[in-house]
Formats: sequence, C-alpha cells, structure tokens
Amino acid sequence: MKAKQSNIYLKGLLSGDLIIINTIYKNNFPKVVGFIKKNKGAYRDAEEIFQDALFHLIVRSKVRTLEIKSSFDGYLFTICKNLWYKELNERKNRVRNERGLELKDETFKHISFILEQERWELFEEKLNELSDNCKTLLKDYFNKVSYDIIVKKFNYSSENVAFQRVFKCKKKLASLIKSDRKYKDLS
Repeated sequence: MKAKQSNIYLKGLLSGDLIIINTIYKNNFPKVVGFIKKNKGAYRDAEEIFQDALFHLIVRSKVRTLEIKSSFDGYLFTICKNLWYKELNERKNRVRNERGLELKDETFKHISFILEQERWELFEEKLNELSDNCKTLLKDYFNKVSYDIIVKKFNYSSENVAFQRVFKCKKKLASLIKSDRKYKDLS
C-alpha cells in the first residue's frame, strides 16, 4: 500500500497535479517546519528545504527510475532532514571560511545531493541485510552509544568484546556494500 501511494504521489508531483502537490504540502510541510525550527532554523529555511526536497525528487525521478519502498512521507522527510543537516554543516563551514564565500553551481549541488541520497539508500539497504544483532549493535554504535552501555545491553563480557563485535559487523556491512553492483556507480 505504501509503495502504491508513493507512486501516486511521485507521478502527481512529476505531472504537476495540484491536488497531489497540495496533499503533499498539507501532509508533510508542518512536520518539516517543526523539525527545522527545533534544529536552529526558521520558517523560511523550512520553505527552502521543502522546495529543494521536492525538486530533488523530481530531478532524481527524471535521471533514474525512482522506487520508494517506504512511505512517501517518510522518504520526503528523510530528504528534508538530510538537506537541512547539510545546510547546517555548510553554514558552519561558511563561518569558518575566512577566504570568502565561493559560489557553487546549483547543478553541481543537485547532482551531489542525488549521489549522497543514493549512497545513503545503499547503506540502509545493506544494513538491513545484516543479522538483527549486528543491525541493532551498529545502530547503537552509529548513534554514539557508549561501549559500557553496549556491553550491558548485549551482555558482552567486556568492552573489548563489544569493540571486536562492532568491528566485525562494520566489516560485514562494508563487504555487503562493496559487493553490490551499485557501489561502483556511486563511488
């Protein structure tokens, strides 16, 4: 059902169907505004990010066949989050850049984002192929859960055992990613 609704939304977005576009805005924009305001942004930032996200969806759909396996709303929100985090990072770097601002070509910006999004999707796909234990362990690791908490949560005998287990899971994940045919295209 989610994939079917996602396809309807995507086709409506591509064709400029105002009813679908209004539905997308009504269902998603308030969440994006809330997220951005909670993360050092303003309403105007949310408008720009949301527009960029919709534009990225359109461009990506025209460049390659886009298949959204999750809900459209979740997928769009993830794009908005990624764009906002990237914007925050760029703002931080702009403040530190004493040589002045460099103007970037918008086309490069969009292509770069599409590649990043596809890399993220490959990462998530391969993470989901791992065992439940590895998946949970790596999610904790990537969320910077401390090793002493990981030891208790997974009943490991020591932090060294937890460290070794994380290392093996990361190695398995890297192997899965590198063995996928999409990896070369995205490198």
